[in-house]
Formats: sequence, structure tokens, C-alpha cells
Amino acid sequence: MKLYARLFLSHLLVICIALGAVLLISETLASAFIRHHVEQMVTLIGPDSASLRPDLERGVRRTLNSALLVSLPLALVVAALTALLSARRVVKSVELLRDGSHAIATGNYERRLPEEGRDELTDVARHFNRMAAALQQVEQGRVELISNVAHELRTPLSALRGYAEAMNDGVMTPEAVSGAILRETAAMERLAQDLSVVSRVEAGAVELHPSDFAPSALLIDAYERFLGVYEERGVSLVRLEGKTLPLVTADFERASQILANLLGNALRHTPSGGQVALGAEHRGGDVLFTVADTGSGILPEHQSRIFERFYRVDPARTRGDGSGVGLTIARGLATRMGGSLTVRSSQAGSIFTLALLAAHSH
Repeated sequence: MKLYARLFLSHLLVICIALGAVLLISETLASAFIRHHVEQMVTLIGPDSASLRPDLERGVRRTLNSALLVSLPLALVVAALTALLSARRVVKSVELLRDGSHAIATGNYERRLPEEGRDELTDVARHFNRMAAALQQVEQGRVELISNVAHELRTPLSALRGYAEAMNDGVMTPEAVSGAILRETAAMERLAQDLSVVSRVEAGAVELHPSDFAPSALLIDAYERFLGVYEERGVSLVRLEGKTLPLVTADFERASQILANLLGNALRHTPSGGQVALGAEHRGGDVLFTVADTGSGILPEHQSRIFERFYRVDPARTRGDGSGVGLTIARGLATRMGGSLTVRSSQAGSIFTLALLAAHSH
């Protein structure tokens, strides 16, 4: 039996039970009511009216029963219409939910349900739409990820094919080709490693080893690692540090990885003769590590998206500028450590801020 029929019949059954209860209660209460008032009438009329008692009782009972019999069909019709409309409302919502879930199951993540009313069925529709929107976003991310990975792999694979054909045609010697092949395979290995880290960061599966350490230790480590590279590029790297900084609670290696990513990005976008400042200060319950460059800056429409996987401010950038997931990894690691990673930028340059919890704030 269809849901509509089951709901309608169940409503009718409830109505019939309710009507039967009304008849039973009215009959039970009416007997006492009628006897009481007949006695009052007999008392008022006098002893000679005792013979009228049966007629009075029959008349009152007949009148009450007639009123009930006349009103019951009307009540039954009204109740049946109410049950019909109620069942139709429920069945319509269930059918919409059924069709919508079928559409989602077949990959149509754009399907939405109407959100009309303020009852629980409307709440179900609203939650369904939120679920569909989340699934649509996940699907879009999956498609973009596959497309981006294919794009990133296309260049090294084309290069490898070109080197192999050159060697096969005798244009290049195996010795000359081997170095180029090693460079391309190394680039592919870095991409695979970065993708593995991104997936573990987004799944919350990155293993962390938090400890308390001095912010100066993290600054010095990053400064010494990049000073030589900056000098080769003709970019000045300066270290700024607040005088009184509390200890930081975080994973030292992961925090160092974040600063390394920020310093590498700053070096790529700062021209020769420019400057990058690496600093730290205490604000509230956090220690803020900043990397400020004097590069060309990031336009406002790009600032909210630069932490997305494979998003590039300049689509013309080559893979030599990185795999495109470094900032995604950096923000994910910062969040996992209870901190944050933000950016402010203008034509004068960009400032990336890594906020980590101070040891005394928790």
C-alpha cells in the first residue's frame, strides 16, 4: 500500500476512534445530566407530574441523539478533508526528498528542495540542501584537483618524452639526457609528496609533536637556512624580534616548515634589491610570526583564494615556481596546531602572519 493511502487511512482510523470516544462519553455523561434535570422539572411541577418523567427523559435523550447524529457526518467530512490535506503535505515532502536523494545518488549535486513553511519538514529540506551544497563543493574540488594534477604532470611528462625522443634520434647523448630526466622525475616526486601532505593535512591525519620553545629559536633557524639563498638573489633578509616574547606551544618542525614556505614565496616575488623582514611579536594569547616582503603585492580578489590548492595569482607562472599547494599545507598545519595563517597585501608588498599559541595562554 502506498504511503499516501496508509497515512490517509491512519488519519481516518484516529478520527473514527475519536468520534466513538465522543459518543461514549456523551452517552455516559448525558444519562446523569438528563436524570438530574428531569428530577428538577418534576419537583417544580409537583407530585402529579411523576407520570411525565419517562416522556421527559425520552424527549431529552432523543433531542441529544438527533443533534449528535446530524453533527457527526459533518464532523467526519471535515476531519476527512483535514486528514487528506495533511497526508498530501507529508507525502509531497517525502516524494520531493525521494526524488532529490535519487538525483544526488546519480551525481546531480545541483538538485535542491523547496524550503516552504516553518515545520520539521521544512527543516529536513533545509538540511538536505546544505548537504547537497557541501557534496557539490566536494565534487567540484575533486574535479579541480584531478584537472590540476593532470596539468602539473603534463609538463614534466612532455619534457621526459622530448628527452627520450632526442636520445633515440641521436640528438642528445644519454649522459646529457640523464641529468634532465633526473630533474623532471625529482619535480614529479615533489608534487606527489606535496599532494600526500595536503591530503593528510586536510584529513587531520598529520602527526604533531607539540612542545614549548622560544620564538627566537624558530626565527634563527629560518633566518640561517635562507640567508645564503637570499644573498645569492640580491634580496636583503632581516630579522626583527620583540624584546619580551613568551614561549610558544607548537610542533617546531611543522612551524619551521610553514616559515620556510613563506620565506620561499617571498623570495620568488621580491625583485633583486628588495627586502624581506622576518619578525615576531606578542599579542594577546598568541605569538605572531610575520614575513613581510617588498614585492608587487597581491590583488584583493586573490587574497581570499591564495590558500586554495593549486590556485595561482598569475596563471602564467610555471611549475618551477612551486607545486601550488605550499600555502594550502601551511595554513592546514597552522590550524592543526591551534593557530592561524593570514595575509595582508598592498602595492608595497605582502605580509603573511603565522599566529601560534603562547605557552601561558592555555
